[in-house]
Amino acid sequence: MSEYAKVKGGKLRFKNEKKNTKNKVKVHKKRKLEAETEKVDDDATLHGGWWSVSTFKEISGPIAIEFQPHCYMKALDNGQFVLGGPHETGSGPEPEEILTAIPISDSKIALKSGYNKYLRVGMDGRLYGRSDAIGSMEQWEPVFQDGKLAISSAQNCFISVDDQTSDVVAISKKAEENEILKIRSSVQKEKEKDDIPIEEKGSISSCEVNYVKKFQSFQDRRLRVNTEDKVVVKKAKHEGNLHEVLLDRRAKMKSDKFCK
Repeated sequence: MSEYAKVKGGKLRFKNEKKNTKNKVKVHKKRKLEAETEKVDDDATLHGGWWSVSTFKEISGPIAIEFQPHCYMKALDNGQFVLGGPHETGSGPEPEEILTAIPISDSKIALKSGYNKYLRVGMDGRLYGRSDAIGSMEQWEPVFQDGKLAISSAQNCFISVDDQTSDVVAISKKAEENEILKIRSSVQKEKEKDDIPIEEKGSISSCEVNYVKKFQSFQDRRLRVNTEDKVVVKKAKHEGNLHEVLLDRRAKMKSDKFCK
């Protein structure tokens, strides 16, 4: 065996140099915390990743309309819509059961089928996907109330499923049990933005210390924190003038690099 093969490879390390495991521990803890705090949508998992919308702004792009658990509205090649058969747990809708939602106002949408036609209600009350453009009859209004959802047509009738024929219709002027449905989306949810500055997270005391560390001029290498009563700081945070009060408190300590 060659002598070079016996040499253990790895990062070059100088004599008496200590292994820096501190950063690795921090990264590991951060990733572990993110994994623990990340919410898992069990309902979406049961539906192949398709999650249930709860607000109007979430209705955009690929959607599926679920009338019964794991049963979606399905487009036929003749333009009609029926209730599709049940899916296995963990699977999503089929291509014929996927629509495209297009917001056209603050409260109304248009729906396009996989056959590239827009949906409207026919004279017989059934849903048809045969329109080539969006007009007044191709507009739909999702109605949210008490955590439930129904969809109203241009004739102010709510869509449901005919129990006898399984056809999707819009004939009821009221949204009752048969008209309650779910709209499921496959669009990746946007993470909610945290508008709270990192310095202001935690207690009032830690908040002031964080801002002192951020703005202090470390000429004497000492952390100068105002020891006066912190009730005024708590009150300022509630009233919205936290930064002004903290600046005044740092000015008294003559430690802030922006205080002259």
